[in-house]
Amino acid sequence: MKEYHFNLNNIPVLTRRKFLWLSSAAAAGMFTGCSTDPITGKTQLMLVSEESEVQLDKKNSPHQFSADYGISQDKDLNSYINRTGKKIASITHRPGMPYSFQAVNASYVNAYAFPGGSIAVTRGILVNLDNEAELSALLGHELGHVNARHTAEQMSKGVLTSVVIGGLAAYAGTKSQTYGKIAEGIGMIGSGMLLASYSRDNEREADALGMEYMVKTGYSPDGFTGLMDMLRKMSKSKPGSIELMFSTHPMSDERYATAVRNAENTYGSSRKLPLYRERYMDNTARLRAVKPAIEAIQNGESEMGKKNYTNAETHFKKALSIAPGDYAGLIMMSKCLLIQEKYGEALKYAETAKGVYPGEAQAHQLSGFARMKKKDFESAYEEFDSYEKALPGNSGTIFYKGFCREGMKQFKESAFEYNRYLQMENSGDEATYAYKRLVEWGYIKPAK
Repeated sequence: MKEYHFNLNNIPVLTRRKFLWLSSAAAAGMFTGCSTDPITGKTQLMLVSEESEVQLDKKNSPHQFSADYGISQDKDLNSYINRTGKKIASITHRPGMPYSFQAVNASYVNAYAFPGGSIAVTRGILVNLDNEAELSALLGHELGHVNARHTAEQMSKGVLTSVVIGGLAAYAGTKSQTYGKIAEGIGMIGSGMLLASYSRDNEREADALGMEYMVKTGYSPDGFTGLMDMLRKMSKSKPGSIELMFSTHPMSDERYATAVRNAENTYGSSRKLPLYRERYMDNTARLRAVKPAIEAIQNGESEMGKKNYTNAETHFKKALSIAPGDYAGLIMMSKCLLIQEKYGEALKYAETAKGVYPGEAQAHQLSGFARMKKKDFESAYEEFDSYEKALPGNSGTIFYKGFCREGMKQFKESAFEYNRYLQMENSGDEATYAYKRLVEWGYIKPAK
């Protein structure tokens, strides 16, 4: 697309190249220099300050949590996970970081950490843990990534520059190309790639730190080997549900063997420390009661990835028969129906999801998309506006607000939204469409 200029409110739209440069510079905070490695105490080249890590976290983590169907509504479960995580965090190398620990409603098997200390574990992995020591191993590993500053290290090397821009990245699950395109259009995006692609060296360091942290906190190192063994077995029995975790956390037999060796040798004297199985079972009882529903959602997502939408519907219906008010199940059913262009049915599930979890944004996005496809542009705009107020920064939502304004014949307001969109994106079908409209309406004078 050519370089262009707007006369809308006298706001020039930046060229893509300049926008990328400015955004990456802002994201990195332009901190060029050395810092002390919190683990080794040695001087290291680090372009990202601790303050920038925290700000990146605040900007990105809410989007990822929403992409994972929101933080669990089970307050007791979240309180338990947060207490467990905070206890471990207190003895780490960076105890002053603003740590938080929560469960998210996603059914796939994973855990992740943002650079400022926001750490999440999915329902899909929680229902497969056997004791609190395994949970502490999982949280300890993620704390290892935060304490070793692995995300900031990658950013300093330029690995994540293009991902950080805009604060969003395409969800990196096991979805088909068609599903991915639809997902992008209806806002099923998060910041997963900001968390992704840890190197094997990063994983080794996080493993070592995780075991160190959990043992210091009073857990048996057998919790770590139990966690690793569970992940190895699941990679063979249910590879689809664990694929994202392995794409973000490279797994290998070497890692498992190292964990076993460290548990037996380095921490051999600590193996008699407790696993706290009964305490874990008590605190996860309500979650484990809906494990069949979570597994049905996993199966439905797998079928969606294969474009077997009818089969996917069957699995989601099974999940909702077990747990009728499950937000993730309702959202996934709505998405499945949207992909099949069953907009009326999809809207019903999205509306139910809004009632089940009023504070979560994703249902508004799906409701808006379904209403827009039914040409109810006014109601659709209200839904997209509600989504943006809850989760600002999604360029797709801004485009659809413009599209809805255009559908209502409110061309000036539509041009304003398209202008906002093109300040964030100027490639792809939506950017071409927005650009064309602004040219037609006289808001853009193409550069010669």
